[in-house]
Formats: sequence, structure tokens, C-alpha cells
Amino acid sequence: MNYIGRFAPSPSGPLHFGSLVAALGSYFQAKSNQGQWLVRMEDLDPPREMAGAADLILKTLETYHLFWDGEVVYQSQRHNMYQAQIDQWVADKQAYYCQCTRKQIKALGGFYNGHCRHAGLIDLGEQAVRLCMDFPVESFDDVRHGSIQIPKALAEEDFIIKRRDGLFAYNLAVVLDDIEQGVTEVVRGADLIEPTGRQISLYQTLKQKTVSYLHLPLATDGLGNKLSKQNHATAIDLDNPKPTLLSAMRFLGFDIPAALFEASMDEILLWGCQQWHISQLPDSLQKEHRD
Repeated sequence: MNYIGRFAPSPSGPLHFGSLVAALGSYFQAKSNQGQWLVRMEDLDPPREMAGAADLILKTLETYHLFWDGEVVYQSQRHNMYQAQIDQWVADKQAYYCQCTRKQIKALGGFYNGHCRHAGLIDLGEQAVRLCMDFPVESFDDVRHGSIQIPKALAEEDFIIKRRDGLFAYNLAVVLDDIEQGVTEVVRGADLIEPTGRQISLYQTLKQKTVSYLHLPLATDGLGNKLSKQNHATAIDLDNPKPTLLSAMRFLGFDIPAALFEASMDEILLWGCQQWHISQLPDSLQKEHRD
């Protein structure tokens, strides 16, 4: 089977060091397997997006010579596909409308107890849609880290596939997109381990073959906080990208030879594709990044 990987950033801000690590990890894994590397813009949440961020992300990838295969896909242009699947599940009673608030769920211990599953609610607006959890996933195998356990209460929860505000949920969109694009392996940061079980359950609900998962170590600051747009991580350098590229490669476990510091960006990336091995990744799912 031909390998297809992807990098799927959210346009909530410019790419930072942690984003570059995720992009490089997915790129090296795809290219070392003679596969395709796709880019998908996960623009599902307009209130959290930054104007111009999508174009800036693509410009940044090009500056770092991370050239993608095919056309960039935008989730904001795929709402009809997401809604059609939800409509089918609701008609089949595989999904249902829910009017429970976060405050109510928190009062019940933080996990949804299926309160609205058999209530027969109709779409009156400002209601979430939940998927009946018929295929709970309490563990999965990560390509690098082996068996990852998921709390039972989380695994068994009927989770949201469309929010009360009308926005489509990340778990639904990412799985439908990965299936439609033929993605065979998901390589991403360890901050996305928790929803993996729910995404696998979606594959099983849809009777589709599950992809494999490889989670990369999270880049953290000196206080152990992950580098993220929410934590105001610094955007990566567009004027002098080579040092940042090499730093991100060292973070991913490459032993950079001195001669590579004089190489071109394309030569560095080609060397990375040739030398890439999953075993070089750190054992820990977190690693401090020092500028």
C-alpha cells in the first residue's frame, strides 16, 4: 500500500518551533517511505483563527522547503461532507441531539453519562450532536511508544461530533478527511494522544481500516509548558531558516554532522529523509526546547 501522510495545522497563528517539529516528523516519515506528504488546513473554528494565518503557514512551509504533494485542503470547504455523515447517523440512531451543558456535565463528575441518548430530541438549534459510543477504545498501539492506555470513562463517553454553536467537532472532521484523502499514517504531536481513541472508534463505526499513529515528543519551555499558540510561542524565523531547521532536526533525534551546516536547505532535508529512523525519537513524550 502506498504511504500517505499529512500535516494539518490550525490557522490560529504562525508556525512555532513545536509546529515545525510536527511538520518535519510527518514529512520525514512520509518521504522515507517513498510516500506522499499532504497539507490540510484545519480551519474549523473561525473564532480562534487569526486573519492571514493560513497563508502565512503555507509561506513558512515553503520558506523551510517543505513542499507538499497535491492541493491544500481546507476543512472550511468540506462542511457538506461532515453534515451528510451526521445526518446519516442521526437517521440511523447512531447519533443524537444533546442539550446538556458543560456545567451540568461537570457537576456529574466531568464525563457525560448518556443523559440525552434516549430522549428523542429533535434539532431545535443550540444543541450538540453526540455519537453513540458502540466501539469504545481503551488502548491503542503507537508506532514508537507502544501501547497507550486511555481512561475507561473517557473511552466509553458518547462524544460530541457537532458543537452547540454549530461548529463541527475536530474528531469527526479529521477522521472523515483522513479517510477521504487516503491517509495511511498520522504523525503528530503527543498533545493529540488523548483524542486518538475516539478517532479510532470513528473508523470502527464507519467500518473503515484504522490508520497507524506516531506521536512525536512535545517541545516544552523551561517550566514544562508545551510550546503552543495559546501559550504565545514565538513564530519561527523566516529570514534565516536554516538554524531553526537544524535545531528542530536535533530535537527529533538527528545527530547532525558538521558538514551539514554548510549544506543547502534541500540537501539538509534530503539527508534527513535518508537518515530518518523512528528509533531515533526520544523515549519521552515531552522534551525541553532551548533556543
